[in-house]
Amino acid sequence: MTTFTVEQSWVRIEAWLAQHAAVSHGLLRPPALPEDIAAAQLRLGVTFPPDLKESLLRHDGVQLQEGTPTLGYYGPLSGVEDIVGSTELLRGVGADLAEDEADLDEAERGQYAYWPHERLLITLGIGWQSSDGLFLVSRPGPHHGHVGRYFDEDSPSFTPWPGLRHVLADFATALENGTPFNGRTPLAFEGQLIWDDDRTTVPAPLSPLGLAAEAAEPLVPPAAEPVPPLPRPDGHYAVLSFGAPAAQVPPVQPDVVFVAGIPPEELLDRLGSVPATAGSRSREQARLSAAAPWAAYRPMARAGWCGDGWSYATQEGGDAQFGRPEVLRRLSRGTRVVRLAKQGPEVHLTVVEDGAERPEAAHRVDSPREDRVTGPDGQEWQRIGVDPWPGSTAAYARLLAGLATGYGITWDPEGDGGGPLASALLLPVLDDVLPVRHPVSSVRDFDLGGLVDRTPPERLRSAMTAQLARLASETGIDTYPEIAQALEQIYREEPVDLPADGALDLRMRTLSAEARAARGLLDAARHQPDPAPVPAADLAAWALRDSAAGALREFLLLPLPAAAATVLSRRLSVRWRDDLATDLAG
Repeated sequence: MTTFTVEQSWVRIEAWLAQHAAVSHGLLRPPALPEDIAAAQLRLGVTFPPDLKESLLRHDGVQLQEGTPTLGYYGPLSGVEDIVGSTELLRGVGADLAEDEADLDEAERGQYAYWPHERLLITLGIGWQSSDGLFLVSRPGPHHGHVGRYFDEDSPSFTPWPGLRHVLADFATALENGTPFNGRTPLAFEGQLIWDDDRTTVPAPLSPLGLAAEAAEPLVPPAAEPVPPLPRPDGHYAVLSFGAPAAQVPPVQPDVVFVAGIPPEELLDRLGSVPATAGSRSREQARLSAAAPWAAYRPMARAGWCGDGWSYATQEGGDAQFGRPEVLRRLSRGTRVVRLAKQGPEVHLTVVEDGAERPEAAHRVDSPREDRVTGPDGQEWQRIGVDPWPGSTAAYARLLAGLATGYGITWDPEGDGGGPLASALLLPVLDDVLPVRHPVSSVRDFDLGGLVDRTPPERLRSAMTAQLARLASETGIDTYPEIAQALEQIYREEPVDLPADGALDLRMRTLSAEARAARGLLDAARHQPDPAPVPAADLAAWALRDSAAGALREFLLLPLPAAAATVLSRRLSVRWRDDLATDLAG
């Protein structure tokens, strides 16, 4: 394998910049003076590695202004003055940690010390400051000239590059071939060197919901009949038990919603129940089912009657739903919803009528923690088997009792698990698309604000329609008939309906559920000896599909400039700027 010299790599870098990014080429500084390099070495008390000297004698860093050439996340190359300033700054920080590092031997010091005296920061990182970047080891020995990476508030580490010449050679190759350098791809755009992420995705990821559909729902085993003790021949027997008494079981105080005037089955429908999973379940059965692969990390809700014309629902497993404004709005459509929730020290009572919250009817209680005691020596201890927040436990009971007199809601959480109730897994509703208060002016180093200002609305919409279709194709969501139909309607400038629980809405919610289930499977596998049933690449694919569906949703619901920012930010191909130029010219 050919190892290019520093000079050879700089020739290649300069040639590419001159041809493709003239603005950035013009910001390369002239060579450093040999006497300035000598003065810097004397001041820092080190000898610069040969690669660093050769590079500085070619270019004394770069001019720090818009368009300056950088090494991606590592930032612009430092000149002599920057190297001195950064090194002295980091030495000062490292001096404050010297006492903690006093026990390190020479080998450990080179590996773990915050900033050894012989290290030189040679780039200025993404913030163009001494907070991160690449460093060189100037100390003679086996690590002389070795390149490491430094990030603020993190331990420095070494890279595979044995010297600066290897960094410059890889940088030159990335420029010439348009290939990634440290995970990012260099591009020329409007005379400047910029960096972007080029992503790909699994074309047909494994469906976690499909795996769940093949799994069987577990059933609570029937309670075993107690076995009576065998009597002794003389007619006497004894039953002995050993061990400490069990800790006090805390009261059941779940997050619960009460809805006026609708039956439990309709309440479940408004929550987004999956019809194929509907059935009667006890609380124990619901908990068992929600924790099983059959649920695929979807929430399980149970619903029943309580009080005078009120139904209620509780949730088992999955991400919490009842506190979400989107859910409360759906539940309260044409009626009233009361939510009672406890989380540690906090208890909340929320009232929503026909989508509008009534703050005057709300209550919030925040109680102190009371399961800690301080001994005579001042040491703090935690008591076991007691309620950490008895104040919030009492507040929950008090607010629940008040619902009987205030609203006619009578519900006993302890008795809720006594018998089976209507239940189903939920396909969670999507988050609200929030209005954009401040328009996005720049996306991935692209002047979106300028494009919006100078482009006729019809042409801009046509170009963004094409960009949306490209995003759908890259991520594979155009293979779903509901999304393909929506894209065709957008292309024909026909209105696209997105009603709640319509086919397009359900498809988008399903994609979100696939991504959530894949993430759950990967997280769970970290604590298991066996690999996850869904690979990490498939999780990334579902996340990208979910993200692309979100871009389509914004395209339908938001003003075009705001939607355009999302679509362009989520394109996978690093060549999207060329695609956009083609779309605008078409």
